[in-house]
Amino acid sequence: MADNIHGRYLGVDYGDVRTGLAVSDVGGFLAGGIGQISPGGMKNTAHAVAEEAKKQGVVRIIVGLPKNMDGSEGFRADAVRAFVSLLSEETDIPIDLADERLSTCEAHRYLQGTGTGGKKRKAVVDTLSAQIILQDYLDRERAKNS
Repeated sequence: MADNIHGRYLGVDYGDVRTGLAVSDVGGFLAGGIGQISPGGMKNTAHAVAEEAKKQGVVRIIVGLPKNMDGSEGFRADAVRAFVSLLSEETDIPIDLADERLSTCEAHRYLQGTGTGGKKRKAVVDTLSAQIILQDYLDRERAKNS
């Protein structure tokens, strides 16, 4: 894993309204969604994520960074970077940014394939996106260190 640190990782899909969360197993092989939070406001969300990281006993936080298809960053990336800045003030746990291109699309595609729609989809899409972001990160790190 990053810097060869072993332990649980927290995946975060930051959103203005809802923020999805996922956590890995201790070995860093599998990500699982643990829900979403909606504390209201970026500062409150940063505090809530830091508290969840502490509660879960994670060694690293992975925050999805939205990028355009050409790899450039837009206003959503600016918001995520501002969130990460606030989060770093709330915790000493290392934070990595991970390219989240298409994670939400992938989550919607998966939920559509399972017949999950409407309000039910809205309730789980952010959690699933966080899980996809974290799993992609874990897979890339494992491949890098193989």
